[in-house]
Amino acid sequence: MVCIRCKMAVKSELERLGLKYISVELGEVEIIREISSEQRIQLDAGLKKTGLELMDSRKSILIEKIKIIIIELIHYSDYPLKINLSDYLTSKLNYDYTYLANLFTEVQGTTIEHFFIFHKIERVKELLVYDELNLKEIAFKLHYSSVAHLSNQFKKITGLTPSHFKKLKHKRRKSLEKL
Repeated sequence: MVCIRCKMAVKSELERLGLKYISVELGEVEIIREISSEQRIQLDAGLKKTGLELMDSRKSILIEKIKIIIIELIHYSDYPLKINLSDYLTSKLNYDYTYLANLFTEVQGTTIEHFFIFHKIERVKELLVYDELNLKEIAFKLHYSSVAHLSNQFKKITGLTPSHFKKLKHKRRKSLEKL
């Protein structure tokens, strides 16, 4: 579950099945009572129809938590990260960063850092499409050290300069779920 619409879909499915919940957060649901295996099967089937699924594996859950932390940091927070990403993930998840990084790379086929950068670039694209902020403001908002750093990273990932991307009629953005 990586977006607000996903939370809404999960809530809707829980309500459809009559399952009372305490909270639905990105990647986590707290249900009031233990659910039966039949309810679990129904919930999983209903979620799969919306492109979501239940996770049972600790490793899968941990990978999902890493993704959610990064997505929330980039897409839903305006506060700068006061410590480096590895220390932040370690403090949030209570796991050694080397373990997290190796697990993430093994399962996802990309590094945590690349996942983080890809999401930052998607956020830059989104802000460019909105056309409310200039590149300097976007660089500041996403905590880049400079416009040059943002531009270089953007070109390395997309093959385009931010200004060229902005001029495109058909913007090449990806949904969060596909990153």
